[in-house]
Amino acid sequence: MCCVEEVRTLKAAVGPLAGGPERLTFDVLNGKMTVPAELASDEVIAAVSGTGMAAEVWERLTASERDKADSTRRRLHSALAAVSGVAVLLGVVFGEVFGLTVAAHMAEAIAVAVGLWMVLAKAIHAARSLRPDMNLLMTVAVFGAMALGDWTEAGSVSALFALSLALESWSAERARRAIAALMDLSPPVARVKRPDGGEELLPPEDVAVGAVYVVLPGERIPLDGRVLIGDSMVDQAPITGESVPVLKSPGMEVFAGTVNTDGVLELENLKLAANTTLAKVARLVEEAQGQRSKVERWVDRFAMVYTPAVLACAVAMAMLPPLVLGLEWPEWIYRALVLLVISCPCALVISTPLTVVAAMASAARAGVLVKGGEYLETASRLVAIAFDKTGTVTSGRPTVERVVALDGSDEIHILGIAAALEARSIHPLGRAIVEYAAARGIVPVPAEAVHSLAGKGMSGMVDGGEGWLGSHRYAVERGAETSAVREAAQALAEGGRSVVAVGDATGVRGLIALSDPIRPEAVVALAELRQAGITNLVMLTGDNAATAERVGAALGFDTVRAELLPEDKSATIDELMRNFGTVAMVGDGVNDAPAMARSSLGIAMGAAGTDTAIETSDLALMSDDLTRLAWLVSHSRRMMRVIRQNIWFAIVVKAVFMGLAFLDIATLWGAIAADMGTALLVAFNGLRLLRGNAPSNVSVR
Repeated sequence: MCCVEEVRTLKAAVGPLAGGPERLTFDVLNGKMTVPAELASDEVIAAVSGTGMAAEVWERLTASERDKADSTRRRLHSALAAVSGVAVLLGVVFGEVFGLTVAAHMAEAIAVAVGLWMVLAKAIHAARSLRPDMNLLMTVAVFGAMALGDWTEAGSVSALFALSLALESWSAERARRAIAALMDLSPPVARVKRPDGGEELLPPEDVAVGAVYVVLPGERIPLDGRVLIGDSMVDQAPITGESVPVLKSPGMEVFAGTVNTDGVLELENLKLAANTTLAKVARLVEEAQGQRSKVERWVDRFAMVYTPAVLACAVAMAMLPPLVLGLEWPEWIYRALVLLVISCPCALVISTPLTVVAAMASAARAGVLVKGGEYLETASRLVAIAFDKTGTVTSGRPTVERVVALDGSDEIHILGIAAALEARSIHPLGRAIVEYAAARGIVPVPAEAVHSLAGKGMSGMVDGGEGWLGSHRYAVERGAETSAVREAAQALAEGGRSVVAVGDATGVRGLIALSDPIRPEAVVALAELRQAGITNLVMLTGDNAATAERVGAALGFDTVRAELLPEDKSATIDELMRNFGTVAMVGDGVNDAPAMARSSLGIAMGAAGTDTAIETSDLALMSDDLTRLAWLVSHSRRMMRVIRQNIWFAIVVKAVFMGLAFLDIATLWGAIAADMGTALLVAFNGLRLLRGNAPSNVSVR
């Protein structure tokens, strides 16, 4: 495939074999068509060959063989353009300088043959199938000029068309390589530890889940893993877009494709090579190219009507003036040929997909994974965004906010009891207490005879005596509540905090208040969204109303809905869409997935988010940085501006030259130069989006 227009040809040829064109998907940049598994490859190859194109089974070629084939095709395009151009110059020299008409015609014939080498078979197929395309338009124009005796113009048109195909191939290759460079980040080998303590180098795809591998300073991490031994700064920019390396220590997870900067890390492999975050990003970006945006589909439909209409107009221009008005046939046939050349829809057809792919590649570099051009287009129309609370606008990890000592106790004693009881706990509140105690140098001996009461609390033996902790209700049940305990607990809980009572055999010794902290970048992110024109910011949460109101007030949400079940969140999204139109839902958990699926645009927190949320979403913030949202909205609107610029520029240039053709002012070579120049200008304008920059601020983690 040379360009997107040929997708229509392939759908017509292979679609009937596949049971309908909707069962085919296309990756134009990589020249890949995916067909249903039950189709015989020989049938598909034969059908493709009938269009003037050639096909091979993708899996039978290695990546290097595919790259070699792409390189060969680009060199062939360049060589044909060069030879055709030289032949045109020789024709001019032979004819104009030396007066050798026969030699000049031979040179121009060579220019035509070479220039049309790649398109003649496609043009013949277009004529036979009654589906006119740019290849047929150019071929008719060239042979028409030759029939009129304008050999120099025929050669010039052929050479310029060959040059435009070569430059178009180059611009598409630039976009393809931008994506390939983004995704080709995993190192070819992993340094895996053997049971005897030695190490061996294995391909990442041969490393089992649970295996231990080592990454040295400066090396890329080959697989998603969890740190077992070592501390190091890891550059996660290729996956998350973060510009500052992040500290990784035992227990923390890392992504394949990221760079270990300064320490030796031993890691446990968490996923097979085919299932890493990097592999998932690569697959989703590849699949995204087949997800056509609304504007791309509009351009496709426009081209399907536009090309036959222009061909009919050209025929009418060639025949009606001579037949009806008795004007000269050669003159009006020539004008019709100019009309055919300038009306070629190439600029319209190639500019939009190149712009969309460039925008998606730029977004991926910024840590925003977009699953299709349609979702970027949707982002440009957003007027309201709904956010989950826990894990989205808050960190999702509770932390100790305050310790209140009672009855003459002190903070160290209270934390000692609580940390001893929670030493082996996996509950988020328990882990937060243990971490807080450790930060203050408290490393207690785990409690003995620990007894847990689900939803209430726990008790056990701490330093030879009884210790317990639990909710305020649990303290009441134990008969340990006093007026002082009740008043202190109520004061702490008013702000939406979780309150844990800690005591011993004598009663309540103190209270620990915990809260889920707001993400440091959340305030800035919401302010930037308002500046970007998002007028309605809503928070949806299953948490209690007091906590929700505290977070909502701190961040300035327009609306806060609390104590929602997953189905309630979905119903709220429906209500928002009825009121505001285009609405996004940002979430991170399984309970957010239904609402994300119902929204106009589902956005997942990619780093901490669950696989279900990421799979359900249309976009993923790979660094969990909410400031990417305002950038995403601006980036998508910039993409739409560029697309509109390209469409209007192409239409205006063509309209002007159509008028010039009717007035007999334009020439064939001038028309194709204008057409080629328009196609290249809109392509380069779209490729500017590859330079899209991520926000300068990064998330604090």
